[in-house]
Amino acid sequence: MEEWVGEVWHKLITKRANTEYPDASVSLNSVSSQLAPYFRALGGEHHKVIEATSSLKINFKRSLIQRIAGTHQRTHLCWHDDRSIRLPANMAVFPTEALNQQAYFWLAALSAQLPKINHWFVDNQQATLTLINKRPGLKRLYFTLVNAFIQTRPSIDEFEGKQLAQEQAVRNALLAPGSVDELPYAEKDPYPIFLWLYPMPLSSVTSVASDDDNLEENTAPNQAKKIKGVSKQGHRADDSKETDGLLMFMAESLFTWTEHIDLDRPQEEDLEQDLVGATEDLDFITVAKQRRSNSAKLKFDLDLPAPYTDDLALGDGIKLPEWDYKQGRLKPDFCLLQPMLADDAQPAPVPPELHSTARKLRNQFSILRPQQQWVHRQPFGSELDLDAYMNSVADPNKHSSEQDLYINRSNTFRDLSCLLLADLSMSTDSHINNDQRVIDVIRDSILLFAEALDSAGDPFAIYGFSSIKNKQIRFNLLKNFAEKYTDAARGRILEVKPGFYTRMGASIRQATEVLCTQNTAQRILLIISDGKPNDIDHYEGRYGIEDTRQAVLAAKKRGIQPFCITIDEEANDYLPYLFGDQGYSVISNAASLPTLLPKLYLNLTSLS
Repeated sequence: MEEWVGEVWHKLITKRANTEYPDASVSLNSVSSQLAPYFRALGGEHHKVIEATSSLKINFKRSLIQRIAGTHQRTHLCWHDDRSIRLPANMAVFPTEALNQQAYFWLAALSAQLPKINHWFVDNQQATLTLINKRPGLKRLYFTLVNAFIQTRPSIDEFEGKQLAQEQAVRNALLAPGSVDELPYAEKDPYPIFLWLYPMPLSSVTSVASDDDNLEENTAPNQAKKIKGVSKQGHRADDSKETDGLLMFMAESLFTWTEHIDLDRPQEEDLEQDLVGATEDLDFITVAKQRRSNSAKLKFDLDLPAPYTDDLALGDGIKLPEWDYKQGRLKPDFCLLQPMLADDAQPAPVPPELHSTARKLRNQFSILRPQQQWVHRQPFGSELDLDAYMNSVADPNKHSSEQDLYINRSNTFRDLSCLLLADLSMSTDSHINNDQRVIDVIRDSILLFAEALDSAGDPFAIYGFSSIKNKQIRFNLLKNFAEKYTDAARGRILEVKPGFYTRMGASIRQATEVLCTQNTAQRILLIISDGKPNDIDHYEGRYGIEDTRQAVLAAKKRGIQPFCITIDEEANDYLPYLFGDQGYSVISNAASLPTLLPKLYLNLTSLS
């Protein structure tokens, strides 16, 4: 009886609190086939797809009945990123199906007009104003939607104080786009504006990698329950270390779905239903690398950040082999290496904090630049050597055939080229002191190294690398041999950031191919790293070491001189096996790498 009363009460109170119009609901699936071409016809990016958004918590003022019912804590906000447009799976904001359908088309048009949001309140107004002025056919549609939408919002009499000023500003901005420059501050967020786009929900990582091919072997596809219409924000967590996640406070203070306490207790009666409830409650879902078997499994879509959203993929990728030490052979076309270019990096000069060091290095290395010299007493030349001629006249006994009477111009040049390969794995995001991360030191080192070699006139190229398994190896182009060193290259160097893992063998093989295009007597491959080769599949331990060693040996056979510079304190345990006793250098103080790297280069070129 109690349960029945509870169910009746719940249905009654939630129905009273509901502000939507279920009978006029329009699903995204029913209009998505029309929205996509409509979006692109209005100038939207062709690669973007239209997907359902997930519900997010928003802290706006709820009515008493809504607080009693416990509803309106979450809502489906519209947003978009570099990969997709996120719209509600069902639109029931307006009292008629026609208006709900038109709302979808308005949001698609607004997405095409507003590719990036910097200031949510101002940008939406400006995009709306531009859109209705540029496309008069949308003007009537917009104001029809706005007038109907304002009727669905709480009455203006329900607001007071700062909240009233905020709501009035929102209504003015909707009715007269571009007329309100600032949203007044209030303790609560404004009531959701379903005719505007919101900023993309925050995510703690920028990487995506699919681990689908590493799912547990005992997981059958039909065992996973598919949750329809659920799309959640997600990020990946590296839980490979057993010490990660140590709780430094009393565990009983945790009352969330993410609570984990190792207790010997019976499993819940309906674990699957429990997981469904947890999925619906969470805004962000963390995907761990370690996988443990469980009797209940869910299948749903995660809005993990799209791969390579900040970089341009150059071509379809390069297939490369990988050494399998167990089989004792190269596995052909086992790796796919993708050259990447940070096309959105802006040209930039040397940062002010590096000006002094860069100027000193340029002055030091400028003496190595090729110079023209006059060589006297040559048998052939462009001009007569007057001193040699006068000596020959003064010594008539000297045979004329033995007389070298010319001077010739000779060019002295350094017959060498260098490729710098930088490890950009996620471990470079760790701090070496209170002010710097490893990636900051690597960035400064690359930049100063480039300044030095540019001053010396030596041909050089710079690449970075990271990986997610064998089919996603990023090979970041920072400067190639054919490109002049300008602010454009400096801008790409200054934009380097931590990537994923360290599949070093494939990157060395590709760097070798690039270096072999240089017809120089000495070809140097400099590798900057902060640890062992590793990846999230089998590429770790001996497997990664052996593959890297084979790549180094192959480079040496082709006349390449590999040399590794590392800040790993344990490098002496494995680098002699990889590069030889004279093929590496361990930097004990990572902060000194920017100034030591050019000196190491001079040592390698026998000019120190």
